[in-house]
Amino acid sequence: MEDWKLDRIGSAERGENPMVMAHMRSGFAVIGDTQFLPGYCVLLASPKVESLNDLTPEQRAQFLEDMTILGDAVAEACQPVERMNYAIIGNNHRYLLAHIFPRYAGEYAEYFSQSPFNYPREKWYAPQYHYSDEQHGELRARITEALQRRMG
Repeated sequence: MEDWKLDRIGSAERGENPMVMAHMRSGFAVIGDTQFLPGYCVLLASPKVESLNDLTPEQRAQFLEDMTILGDAVAEACQPVERMNYAIIGNNHRYLLAHIFPRYAGEYAEYFSQSPFNYPREKWYAPQYHYSDEQHGELRARITEALQRRMG
């Protein structure tokens, strides 16, 4: 495992996380490690907290606003998007993050009406879906540009 993955937030704060697209007011917008749903992104809370409940009401509002700003940027960059899915789960990681998934009309019908987490494990970990600059760099650049415009 790459060292930056052991501490995704700390590595982002140190400028060592290569997946960071932008530093937002509540954390870091990052492109997802997997791209089986092209444009999948994550918002990592910074400073690091375990859950949304650990934030003040103002910090919560900012995190949720940043999540939707990132979602708007993803939706713009990934057209045509059928809808956007947002998820704050908190079961596998000991830090707050929000998943942002663009959903497409051409997805497998049995999964489109479900959470993206219901996709088979092989979709999440198949090498052909791992993020790479060669395959996904242009999409990442479009998301980053749309995000920068929205953040001003």
